[in-house]
Amino acid sequence: MVARSYLFVPASRPDRIGKAIAAGADAVIVDLEDAVAPEAKDAARSGLIAAWSVLRAQADAASVGLLVRVNGDDTAWFADDIDICAQLQVAAVVLPKADPAALADFRKRLPTTPCLALLETAAGFDDLRTVARAPGVERLLFGSIDLMADLDVADDGAPLDYFRSALVAASRAAGLPAPVDGVCTAIGDAEALAADTARGRRFGFGAKLLIHPNQVHGVHAGLASAPEAVAWARRVVEQAAAANGAAIAVDGKMVDKPVLDHALRILAAVGRQSAG
Repeated sequence: MVARSYLFVPASRPDRIGKAIAAGADAVIVDLEDAVAPEAKDAARSGLIAAWSVLRAQADAASVGLLVRVNGDDTAWFADDIDICAQLQVAAVVLPKADPAALADFRKRLPTTPCLALLETAAGFDDLRTVARAPGVERLLFGSIDLMADLDVADDGAPLDYFRSALVAASRAAGLPAPVDGVCTAIGDAEALAADTARGRRFGFGAKLLIHPNQVHGVHAGLASAPEAVAWARRVVEQAAAANGAAIAVDGKMVDKPVLDHALRILAAVGRQSAG
């Protein structure tokens, strides 16, 4: 199943990692970067090593992806983080401030481990096409908060719309799943989360980064296909099958191959949501 939700949890709190796995998100990102203070990095790695086998078994039993976000390749902690990921045989790594140089460094150290590239700098977006097509990159993630800081903008709305569309287009062109939208920082505000999720969906995002377990249900609900869209997709697919290759119109509008493909993607997403 392609994940709809990625829940961050501090690597320094193994007790919270277990709770995060049980929270209902499709994937959990154990964070060695922003969520861990510099003086706590070493202890966080040691604690993660001690708890990993139990956490991995719990995640496997719950069909939850268990990922690790490392520190950036421009930090003193990157090499040790990568060593830990190799030792634990982490299924996939979230790479912050992804750009071609960071990806090359990562791939040199972990040649076969899949990577989720977190785009959060102007440099990363400048080489977005290269990042999206880099070997081992499985999905693009939107680091909207850090990008705002890098660009010196205080509004996560219209000033970032270009970058949202760029991520969606680059993912599609590279054959990747729809990208993952950035976090909603309004913890406990269901209306803000719903609006944030709906905006991402309008732009073409297929998942969202989360910072609290209480955001899981709202994000899943917001990303679910609307009943009317599912009903339309079923009509398109059924009528196209019955036409046996002939041209058709559904609801008064012509259906060609791109429209049929879109309908099939809607139904495929519904199937994944049901399986999840």
